[in-house]
Amino acid sequence: MARYIAYRVLLMIPTIFVISIVSFVIIHLPPGDFLTSYVASITARGESIDDATIQALRNAYGLGEPWHVQYFKWITGVLHGDFGQSFEYRVGVSSLIWDRVWLTVAISLITLIFTWVIAFPIGIYSAVRPYSLLDYVFTLVGFIGLAVPGFLLALVLLVIAFDRFGMSVGGLFSPAFETAPWSLARVSDLLQHVWMPIVVLGLYGTASLIRVMRANLMDELHKPYVTTARVKGQSELTLLVRYPVRAALNPFVSTLGWTLPELVSHSTIVAVVLSFPMVGPMLLAALLSQDMYLAGSFILILSVMTVVGTLLSDIFLAWLDPRIRMRRAN
Repeated sequence: MARYIAYRVLLMIPTIFVISIVSFVIIHLPPGDFLTSYVASITARGESIDDATIQALRNAYGLGEPWHVQYFKWITGVLHGDFGQSFEYRVGVSSLIWDRVWLTVAISLITLIFTWVIAFPIGIYSAVRPYSLLDYVFTLVGFIGLAVPGFLLALVLLVIAFDRFGMSVGGLFSPAFETAPWSLARVSDLLQHVWMPIVVLGLYGTASLIRVMRANLMDELHKPYVTTARVKGQSELTLLVRYPVRAALNPFVSTLGWTLPELVSHSTIVAVVLSFPMVGPMLLAALLSQDMYLAGSFILILSVMTVVGTLLSDIFLAWLDPRIRMRRAN
């Protein structure tokens, strides 16, 4: 097991390097660059900018150099903790990204726990009591959860919270607590706002996990080892939790590393609707404006977290399923 972990850690280094190159190339695929978008926005406002100023800005940002030269300058700085300069915000990328990254990671973990706590019991019940009344109810609710867009659910919750309870739950804090020092009142205000994206994002994941858990567990319940354990006199609850449920968890653990990128892709519009300072909206804006160092840094950080999460999920999967440990031992 130790050799496997060491091998995977060493394999992460070239993987992340290749991901960074591909990400930087993709960012450069659209025609033009940040200055092209910048000049177009100035022209749209009826203003003008001379060619000398454009060339001076191009030289200052290094945009006149080939993309591979820009990449090596950027990746060298990243290795020294410098993610470069944001063209649009005109500040260091490091000062922009970390608060959003850690907030997104925290919401990802809480959303994952929220999703699992709801989906697993319902999925287990639906598999043990298939085609019962509650199974049909959970199936209907799950299909509705899959069909309703997250941003629409966010808008409905915003209206209900404001209209029925007088709560303004957009953003991370209320205006009165934006710059206030930390206190119990500020923590309480934070909790009144942070539950909304967790519920909206969690309900979408819950609907799909219920169906996956139900299908996996129904398949496991009809296998010979379950019949053998039942014949040996094990109680139904012990048998269920010890064998089939554990085997049915494999798909969830194996895809644990994909939680963060999936949340970012699903949460972008939701975060815009809720005015929530997560990674998605700033990454989208950076891609649209071709702010390559800001966009590249976000993609690189998310990719590193995805690779690390995949490694952790493989380790958990080997711990969870003895068949995988035996296969690796051979």
